[in-house]
Amino acid sequence: MSYIWNNYRYLILRRLTQVAILVLYAGANLWGWKILQGNLSSSLLFETIPLSDPFAVAQMVAAGAVVATDILIGVLIVTLFYFLIGGRSFCSWVCPINMVTDAAGYLRRKLEVSKVQKKQPASRNLRYWVLLLSLILSALLGVAAFEFVSPISMVHRGIAFGIGFGWAGVVVIFLFDLFVVTNGWCGHICPLGGFYSLLGKFSLFRVRHDKEKCTECMQCKVVCPEHQVLHMVGKESKAVLSGECTNCARCIEVCNDDALGFSLRNINKK
Repeated sequence: MSYIWNNYRYLILRRLTQVAILVLYAGANLWGWKILQGNLSSSLLFETIPLSDPFAVAQMVAAGAVVATDILIGVLIVTLFYFLIGGRSFCSWVCPINMVTDAAGYLRRKLEVSKVQKKQPASRNLRYWVLLLSLILSALLGVAAFEFVSPISMVHRGIAFGIGFGWAGVVVIFLFDLFVVTNGWCGHICPLGGFYSLLGKFSLFRVRHDKEKCTECMQCKVVCPEHQVLHMVGKESKAVLSGECTNCARCIEVCNDDALGFSLRNINKK
């Protein structure tokens, strides 16, 4: 039991968080629970605190919608949380698609697909272009473009409300990540991940590397869905400052040298 906890504690906590959020949304719809109502785009916590996805609202504004005050307050709350504390943690701690892409990534490593496919056929910057395109299309079409086709929203509706075609999207994303591009959806295409990458660039909560303890086994880079953020491993003691880090903590779990751990942004360790 201690081995499982030491090596998978953050993974376990992430899965519990993701499942709990889905259960709370489903409970609100099926049994009238008042803890968390709504959806991932716009929610109400304890019937009092509004929570709104800033990227979804940005699309609504681009589409010409007039946004209510409670929605704007929800945007402010969520933005401040991820801006100051959470970073890009939405992607690894909240988003239901993360469970699909993690499973595909694990199977991809076991099948050693990357050894056959030497070159990644897509750039990680593609997600930022998709983000920009989502806002442009929202303005041109008068609808929140990405929300209209988002597999994240489809999966959420399918689980919490029992509607939609989310499972087809799940299969496509799983196969895409397994056979086409490592961390393909979350790391290369998803504009929501790109949005939180930009927002999370300034967050205080960071993974920190201690060069003195590192034996350069590089297991952290093997499991990291955004391995480029660990460029300092084995080279210098430094915090991960890239907003593309999802704070999933898999690198911390697999590091047997205790060379990686969470820290506040401006705390320097000798």
